[in-house]
Amino acid sequence: MTRTRRQGFTLMELLIAITLLGLLSVAIVISLRVALNGMAKADDRLMLNRRVAGVEKILEQQVAGIMPVTADCHSPSGGDIPVGRISFFQGEPELMRLVSSYSLQEASRGLPMILEYTVIPGEHNEGVRLVVNEHVYTGPRGAGMFCVGGGLTPQFVPVETGPGSFVLADKLAYCRFSFRELPPPPQQPRWVPLWTSQQVLPNAIRIEMAPLVPDRAKLEPVTLTIPIHVTRLPLEDYAF
Repeated sequence: MTRTRRQGFTLMELLIAITLLGLLSVAIVISLRVALNGMAKADDRLMLNRRVAGVEKILEQQVAGIMPVTADCHSPSGGDIPVGRISFFQGEPELMRLVSSYSLQEASRGLPMILEYTVIPGEHNEGVRLVVNEHVYTGPRGAGMFCVGGGLTPQFVPVETGPGSFVLADKLAYCRFSFRELPPPPQQPRWVPLWTSQQVLPNAIRIEMAPLVPDRAKLEPVTLTIPIHVTRLPLEDYAF
């Protein structure tokens, strides 16, 4: 009698092979998930860094593009007849209003815009956020809708925020403005929290910001000091 010998796998060997294949598949899936999560976190961090850098660039271009314009303020009792002309610039510790040649909507290619910066409480009253409103500047008469009365001290209307307001920076511990004035020599330049001069614009504007939760792994908002190179006096008559 001749006995035929057949080659093959035993059931135990097959179970061991399937188990090893399953473990290898799980390891590959876990590795892919870790890689994808790391890529998503890196992408989110990169987008946040780009946003912070973009906001800083926008603020620098908007403030550097300030225009020395005027506004014909209206009467507090109403009416369309202007009662006084003022230099259109408002500077307070948590509010700033100016006219700039640079805007979020059209960059430097559009019409001059009235920019209203204000600091408001953050979501759930956690920290603060910096927001800006944009309005087309149509001239002294149109800008007069933002102020009332006349005299040496302009009376600007309060800034209103709404769905059209753009959030420039959020989750800040604080955000405040200060303005550098140039007194006559021999006095030195100084920073003031409130701008009251109607004759000249500030020599520079400082925007101080700090994150609510510092994180060294991310690009954080920093203090910006933006020089103003406009030397024209807003209330002077330059017509010849």
